Amino acid sequence: MPQPRRGVRRRVLSRLAVTAVTAVLAATAAACSSPGASDAGGSGGSGGGSGGAEGDGGAGGSVTVALITSTSGPLASYGEQYLRGFEAGLDHATDGTGEVDGVTIEVVKSDDAGEPDTAVALARQRIGEGAKIIAGTVSSGVAVQLSPLAEQNQVLYISGPAATDAVTGSNDYTFRSGRQTYQDVVTAKEILGGESEGKKVVVLAQDSAFGQANVAAVESVLGAQGMEVASVLAPPSATDLTPSAAQVLAEDPDMVFVAWAGDTAQSMWTTLDQQGVLDAATVVTGLDLRASYPVFGKARDKVTLLAHYVPGATDTPEAQALQTYFDDKGWETDLFTPDGFNAAQMVVEAVRAGGAAGDTRAMIDALEGFTFSGVKGENTVRAEDHALLQPMFQAAFESADDGAMPAVVKTFDAALVAPAVAAEGS
Repeated sequence: MPQPRRGVRRRVLSRLAVTAVTAVLAATAAACSSPGASDAGGSGGSGGGSGGAEGDGGAGGSVTVALITSTSGPLASYGEQYLRGFEAGLDHATDGTGEVDGVTIEVVKSDDAGEPDTAVALARQRIGEGAKIIAGTVSSGVAVQLSPLAEQNQVLYISGPAATDAVTGSNDYTFRSGRQTYQDVVTAKEILGGESEGKKVVVLAQDSAFGQANVAAVESVLGAQGMEVASVLAPPSATDLTPSAAQVLAEDPDMVFVAWAGDTAQSMWTTLDQQGVLDAATVVTGLDLRASYPVFGKARDKVTLLAHYVPGATDTPEAQALQTYFDDKGWETDLFTPDGFNAAQMVVEAVRAGGAAGDTRAMIDALEGFTFSGVKGENTVRAEDHALLQPMFQAAFESADDGAMPAVVKTFDAALVAPAVAAEGS
């Protein structure tokens, strides 16, 4: 067995174990689906793909990729953005064939509704049907459950927009195609410069894995700069956010760091504006999905925006390909479109290395240290912990008009906003 590369964290994988798992999965695989076209409901439904037996799919066999994401529930819009990005990315990375080196990439989709138990059940089902790669997660609570499952079953897992830092460095089988919370907070630190020392910041977030990860990251990054850190965590199901706004004001903060996810974002911003929070302190947050733009635009002088992605603001070959594909479909790019596109590029690279047999070790080796041009710019999968190093942005709206779009004010190099290397199993 080849020795791990020097300087790379690795729990040594047994090729014999991977081969044994491959044989078991192939024996239980269901019939092939059409590339990129299979859908399944929250209970799994039909559409299981082949484990890649010779003769299935293209001339070189096939590999099944299970996209498990949210197409219902509070994060449904994020899931849709991811899936559309993945479709465009797969088309681009395979020149429209859905194949790499003769191996067909079979895609099956399932809705986890943002529920960890549902996602785990779906992943187990898809693995039993022969899936070699799991991808798509938008919920941080789901991601932290699927990561250990991937390790247990020795399959590749590429988390999506789920931002929790806990995914990075969790195990050898887990990667991510989006940014993580630490990168958001470091971007905020760079935007603020020396304005934070000796001041008080309140983190306003939902009481979820994503929200808690943001509190931890703010404590780690801004707290280390001498800021006093407090938090207000709202119930994820809350629709009346006036009490949360009142709690923020009661803390008398100099700065409010807002980390919010889901379909209550627009209501949350409206409430913060109505309750005077946007006037009482410097408010820093990440640019959210397009539906929130009218609120951000009207508060443009009151909110400092960091950005994971600004639609239409980059001009890489991948950004051009994405825009062309979306124009043909009549779609609009959005916050998590690049995460899906990145995931497809990573899947193609993994399948190119792992072949129709779905050699997990080969796929891991191919992705560790993988540098590629993406929609946002150059991405690198850090070999030590699988963090996805990528550029981040500061954004601003030029007007308060309802149709105003955000623009990039400043681009932060991937190395500048890179998270600290995660300890193994952290």
